[in-house]
Order: sequence, then C-alpha cells, then structure tokens
Amino acid sequence: MSSVYEKMKIRAKYCADEIKKHDHVHVVSHIDADGLTSAGIICKALGRSNIDYSIQFIKQLDETIIKEIGNKDYNLVIFTDLGSGMLSSIQEHNINAIVSDHHVPRGDIDLHLNPHLFGANGSSELSGSGTTYILATQLGNNTDLADLAIVGAVGDLQHSKHGKLIGLNRKILDEGMDHHVLDCYKDITFFGKQTRPVFKLLQFASDPYLPGLTGNEDACIEFLASMNLRFSGDERWRRWIDLTQDEKQTIVSSLFQYSLNNGISSYKLNRIVGEVYNLMNETEGTEMRDASEYSTLLNATARYDHADIGLAVCMGDRGEAYEAARRLLNEHRQNLVNGLQFVKENGVTILDNLQYFDAGKNIRETIVGIIAGMSTTIVENRDLPIIAFADTDNGVKVSARATQDLLRKGVNLSKAISDTCNEIGGSGGGHDIAAGATIPSELRHEFITKLDQVIGHQMNQK
Repeated sequence: MSSVYEKMKIRAKYCADEIKKHDHVHVVSHIDADGLTSAGIICKALGRSNIDYSIQFIKQLDETIIKEIGNKDYNLVIFTDLGSGMLSSIQEHNINAIVSDHHVPRGDIDLHLNPHLFGANGSSELSGSGTTYILATQLGNNTDLADLAIVGAVGDLQHSKHGKLIGLNRKILDEGMDHHVLDCYKDITFFGKQTRPVFKLLQFASDPYLPGLTGNEDACIEFLASMNLRFSGDERWRRWIDLTQDEKQTIVSSLFQYSLNNGISSYKLNRIVGEVYNLMNETEGTEMRDASEYSTLLNATARYDHADIGLAVCMGDRGEAYEAARRLLNEHRQNLVNGLQFVKENGVTILDNLQYFDAGKNIRETIVGIIAGMSTTIVENRDLPIIAFADTDNGVKVSARATQDLLRKGVNLSKAISDTCNEIGGSGGGHDIAAGATIPSELRHEFITKLDQVIGHQMNQK
C-alpha cells in the first residue's frame, strides 16, 4: 500500500502543479460529510497557498450542471468527492478540471486523482476527502488536515467493513497521529460517546442490532440500572466519556453476554468494539471531538441547504457557524425520528431479494438514505437490503442500503443500481454498501422489479 500511496502522491503533484498556475479556482463538491470535508481540505490548502477560490455544493453531478459549469468559463475547476462518473462529459464541455474523487471512474482525463486508478478500493481504502488530502499535501505543508480526511472517511463508513480504517486511509491516519491531530483506540463503537447519554448509545444501536434493546429506551435504561452503576449526576445523564474505565468494561462485558444469550453471532458480536477516532485539537464533549459525531454534524448542514455552515465549521469556525450547525443537527435528529416513524407506521414492501418503502414527499430526499439505513432497527427482516424512494423536483431519488452480512453474500449495491439504471433509465451508483440514483417518476415499479432481479442474481452468483 505504501507504493500505491507514493504513486498517488506523484499524480497529486502533477495536479497541484496545475493548481499553482492559477490565481483563482472554482471548487465543486458533494453535500455529504465526505464532500464537505473534501471541500474544507482543498479550500484550506488553497488559502494557505494564497490562491483565491469560489465554492459550489451539489447533490449530484449531471449533464445539466456540467454544462452550466462549462458555460462559466472558469480557468480551473476542482471537483472533489464527485466527477469520476462524468469524465467524458467534463471533457466534452472543455472544462479545465482536476477531479479528486474515489468513486468508480467512467472515462478518463489527465488531471484525475482516484484510488481506483492505482489498484485501491474507493469504497473501503480511501474516501473522497482522503484523495483530496493527498492532493493538499502536494500544495504545501498540510498534514494537519489529516483529521478532516478521517472525518470524511468515517462519514463514508469506510471503517465499517473491517471495524477499522485500512489501506490508504490507514496511511493518512498514521500521518495524523504522527502530527498529534488524531488518536485512535479500541472502544465501544456505538454512536454518541461524546455527547449522548449512555442509554442512547444502546437505544440507537443498529450494527449489531440488539434485540430487546435497540429502539427501546426503557429497556436500555433498565439494562444499565441492573449493573448497579451510577448513570446520572449533576441533574443530567452521564455520557460514555464521563464513565470510568471499569464502568465501561462492565457495560461492554454485559453487552457481550446479553448478545450471546440473544443469539447474536460471533461475527456480529465483534462489531460492538472496534477502533474509534478522536480529533485531538477539538474540545472533549463536543461533536467535533469524535470523527463519527463530527461527520453527522456536517451531514446536518449541507443536507438542509446550508453547506456553507458545514464548510465554515470545517474551516475552523467554532462560534456562529458551530452554533448554527448544532441547531441544524437538532432539526436533523427530529426529522430522522419523524422519518423512522413514517416507516414504522407505513411498513415496507418485501420482494424476493429486497425490501423497500416509498416516502413520496414525506421524507426529504437528502436524508431518505440515512433513514433507509436506520430502518434496520425497526424492520422485521434484516436479511434483505433496504431501498427507499423520495420525490424530488427532477424525478425520484432512490437510496439503497445494505449490511456487511449482505456484502458477504455477494450484494454490491453500487453495481446493482448502476446496472439497473443502464437498463431501465436514470443515473446512479455509489458504493457496495450504500448507493443511490435519480430516476423518472414513472419508472418506480419497473426499476424496483429489475433491481430485485439484479440483487437476486448477485446473491446466486456468490
């Protein structure tokens, strides 16, 4: 992997040399946590190099947006966390572009930085922010930005398959630890260790799903109380970071025993504890201290049309922008609760090889994928991928989510979505565990029927 890293640095140097020829560049990035951290990394690097920039965030790069960018006649455009699937179109519109991405490439351009070009996996070995970090290191001394790269990788769930970051992500993590901006260690993997009451960690646990605890607040409180540990103080519930090491060990041991008693396999059991990643320059007890919580905070900004706030947080604003992000996070959490309630009340439709729900206009298209992933905590059948539809102004947004267990059975949602779009219509792709598409409204039934067949074929081939 070291040789791949060095080869990527050589290509990154080639891209960086092109950037240095310009006084102003235009940055185009995706709206998720990986896209926001990618934008934060390149914008910080550009600023340190005294290069002016403008920024544009988009939900999905398509022909219309590329045409609009081409008509602006920018001297140089840097695409981060997107672009690899539209290389031919970028060329056709004569855009002088650098593409810093990690999705599967379609076509080719000279200034293209992507792990797939060097034999690395963009779903698990390097994120969009990691690719952009490599580019930034060739613009100047920017190794301190490794922390943002790791936030993007965790936000992209690149650690989930192996319970830790691997490949090129690991190289970036090591650099961040060497420069004391990152720390990693084994701990409980449940979300919210910095900010949530302890019982909330169990209540919203989904990987693995804890039967009898996941989704049941009262049962989680009772489970913790049974250990005779003090879980509240100073009129508030204690967080995971407030517990002693002995208290943490007691909870983890009890969770292991509980899981074994409830038939959770050893493979799933191993996901209770894994590597976690802290940003050492951030204040303990805030969302930015933990890479997972930081990525969620960022998701709560751009997905509600406030990418500028998320970018400002990435750029270091811990005042007005941070407070605005926290308000958006609270709104985001409520919308997720409402979305899950919609799924719970309306249920899912089960086909041979997948299950799906159609949210219509009841769930915002920018969060329907998150709710699809969270739905594993409430659906009865967790052995099928979950597909979600949500209406948009330009058709229907499709979001697909799988689990590591399904990947082991041969499911690859990126390929399944892409193959279905190629045959039925629309455009889409993503990663093996999470993918999406936009399709014409009238193709819903035809799309889901074909996708069911494609996923079935994948599992039969395994």
